[in-house]
Amino acid sequence: MATTNQNLSEHSTDHLPDISQRRFSIVTAEWNPEITQPLLEGAISTLLKHGAQQEFIQSKAVPGTFELTLGAQWEASRQNVDAVICLGCVIQGETPHFDYICQSVAQGIKDVALKYNKPVIFGVLTTLNLQQAKDRAGGKHGNKGDEAALTAIKMLGFK
Repeated sequence: MATTNQNLSEHSTDHLPDISQRRFSIVTAEWNPEITQPLLEGAISTLLKHGAQQEFIQSKAVPGTFELTLGAQWEASRQNVDAVICLGCVIQGETPHFDYICQSVAQGIKDVALKYNKPVIFGVLTTLNLQQAKDRAGGKHGNKGDEAALTAIKMLGFK
């Protein structure tokens, strides 16, 4: 199915769990702030929209996308965190750096989720250019920050 001009963030919100007492930690990469800031705003907005309490949402920044994994691990290790949402953006360049970062971060975030047996959500854009990132950070393809938050909510209801 072609995704041209389609909002990819539209997902079913039927049967979501009560998250009013759940605690969320959002770890956001500082690199590419014109992308990661809208992702963060989208995630927070979605959590609040679906019943999270502002005081139960904490946001922490790490220097870059590669550092998301350690930041996520530190947050997931805390007993008072129910879900961790990782937000970042890696844009393809002219070197293999893109591949190394993307694969490492995807693997690392998955490993943290399995280690701590709690949702650790991969909200990292891996795009070929800046326009693709903008389109997915509040542009014509929606906001992946919204999607990451909704994924965290749904996973909390899964267990």
